[in-house]
Amino acid sequence: MENLIEARGLVKRYGDFALDRVDLEVPAGYVVGLVGSNGTGKTTIIKSLLGLIRPEAGEVRMLGLPLPDGSWRQRVGVVFDSCSFPNDARIEDIVRIGRAAYPRWDEARFWEVAHTSGIAKGKIVKDLSRGMGMKLSLAFALAHDPQLLILDEPTAGLDPLARGEVLDQLLDFMADGTRGILMSTHVTTDLERIADWIVCVDGGHVVFTQAKDDICSRAGIARCRAGEYDVLAASGLVPVGEMRCIARPYGMDVLVPDRFALERAGLGIVCEPASIDAYLELVMKGETR
Repeated sequence: MENLIEARGLVKRYGDFALDRVDLEVPAGYVVGLVGSNGTGKTTIIKSLLGLIRPEAGEVRMLGLPLPDGSWRQRVGVVFDSCSFPNDARIEDIVRIGRAAYPRWDEARFWEVAHTSGIAKGKIVKDLSRGMGMKLSLAFALAHDPQLLILDEPTAGLDPLARGEVLDQLLDFMADGTRGILMSTHVTTDLERIADWIVCVDGGHVVFTQAKDDICSRAGIARCRAGEYDVLAASGLVPVGEMRCIARPYGMDVLVPDRFALERAGLGIVCEPASIDAYLELVMKGETR
């Protein structure tokens, strides 16, 4: 399987913060979600992948090419967490930028996405809301026919309806199975809809890389009342030393890797499907037993 992004052992230090030997892959045909709290290294990873900052150690290959070979840039679309265009630029100016910068620039595609997003030709960038600025950035990124999208909070500032429209555009982008997306976001419900893999970063470390379906379709949160925790611990369904637990007023929440196995065991313990948020809370904040 071709990796559109392949990073190995990335190290970057800023004062008391460091990326510490970060590995990351985005295979062709996959959407990879990058999650973690603010200040944990997500944007530093993205900037390292794009060559905007220089890692002190490690290797990056983009679309099979080493990072110094900048020819991959023509095939990568980027959306940052704020609009990157000059404040006084008109939408027509941005079209001219795209026409000059990208041989594969598709002006009809740009206006199609812009029209769908409600962006009028006469608008000036500084007059756009944060959400409209994100839509403009995405329209620009899609219009030069990239093979890979790298997105940093692409739905920030969007209402639920607009978020749904953006996610539909991203799913259309992925339809032929040859493209890929790396998407950093705090809106994990977006990832539940479109992601294939989830990469969690904390303190400059990759905490886990997990298939989205293993989190949202297979894992569960056992709501253990008095006495039920001991029954679950004794069942062997969660290996000793790997039980992630959070005490609640009613008892204990426990992360179960296979809720269907718990159901088959017939222990009578309530186990709900895990969301990405619930999974993250137990992995990041849960006590390990």
